[in-house]
Amino acid sequence: MQLRAIPAFADNYIWMLDDELGNALVVDPGAAEPVEAALQTHDLRLRTILITHHHPDHIGGLQSLAAHHHPHVFAPDDARIGGAWRRVQHGEMLTLAAPASHAVVLALPGHTRSHVAYHLAPWLFCGDALFSLGCGRLFEGTPMDLLLSMQRIAALPPETLICAAHEYTLANAAFALSVEPDNAALQARRAQVQSLRAHGQPSLPVALADECASNPFLRWEAPAVRAWCAAQGAAQGSAAACLGALRAGKDGFQA
Repeated sequence: MQLRAIPAFADNYIWMLDDELGNALVVDPGAAEPVEAALQTHDLRLRTILITHHHPDHIGGLQSLAAHHHPHVFAPDDARIGGAWRRVQHGEMLTLAAPASHAVVLALPGHTRSHVAYHLAPWLFCGDALFSLGCGRLFEGTPMDLLLSMQRIAALPPETLICAAHEYTLANAAFALSVEPDNAALQARRAQVQSLRAHGQPSLPVALADECASNPFLRWEAPAVRAWCAAQGAAQGSAAACLGALRAGKDGFQA
């Protein structure tokens, strides 16, 4: 299948997968217009929509696309995502008819209480739960929720390709380097992303192995990250407290 990143708004990506038969799947269509344009450009039929969470920049185009194309829609069990969609739960294996594929649902609470991701190996469509070199704000969850979500992501195969929903990587790199300034993998990732963005290319997808080597929110056990968290007052030995300190630090960070 072909993976496409459809830009939307200022920094969103609407991810699209399509097959050789012209069937397309999209993830988190925050706007209908860019999806319609991509379908027309590539002569595709929209057959499946996956929703990770209820925020408007992820579902704003859902109703229009559903009315126009009548795709199968999979969404978390959350009344804020209106419609008679197939509601998914953690651990489910979804059989998608078109494009023909299978997806495992991961509950990733924290950013929102009902946030999910879809693992269509090798891709992980993780919405706002994880960004390259960062993670989503804790609007509805706790540091313990964040720890659970990061553990679930970290347990996936290292070759998993992270398809996050926003182009935040360079901004995230600045904070990550304030936590681990001597991390060579992080320094290399920032240089790589600077080159990609200078040439108008997305920084995503990125291999999970690279994120585990450079993203502080997946590195709560790294000595430098633990030391940084302790300096912020996080309880020693508490992974959840460390992630809470990291998220609070990122929330208030100014490069």
